[in-house]
Amino acid sequence: MKSKSGTIFLSGLIAGTLDILAAIFVYAIILEKTTAIKILQSIASGVFKKEAYSEGLQMAWYGLGLHYLIAFIFAWFYFIIYPYLPFLKKSTIISGFLYGILVWIIMNLIVLPIAFPVLPEKHLDFPLLLSVTILMLFIGLPIASVTKKYYSLR
Repeated sequence: MKSKSGTIFLSGLIAGTLDILAAIFVYAIILEKTTAIKILQSIASGVFKKEAYSEGLQMAWYGLGLHYLIAFIFAWFYFIIYPYLPFLKKSTIISGFLYGILVWIIMNLIVLPIAFPVLPEKHLDFPLLLSVTILMLFIGLPIASVTKKYYSLR
């Protein structure tokens, strides 16, 4: 991790990969609620709406690309704010978990309601806690870890 852009790319790539694999593993394999293709199409539907579900594999690829774009944006944002917020440097685990919670808040209370004006009401239940936990472990923690490593070498 010699460059800023390389660090952002690496942390976004790791976080995006872990997050999508966790979503597929939990929702498609363990809970059998959907398929990997449908998960990716649902991401694409944020841009392409209902068309995302009728265009097959192509929309799944668009969904995967959009998923990584979002992961890279969150990685970039954490990288930018890291030097200005001293508490992020104290504990990688705590700051990663807090960032995962922030990502959940941004995605579920801002981004998704804009993309999908009609969403089911949220309840403090297992699915909600599971989605927050996935983002804490597979988005927040990897981004915080890779970013800390970059800045600690400076």
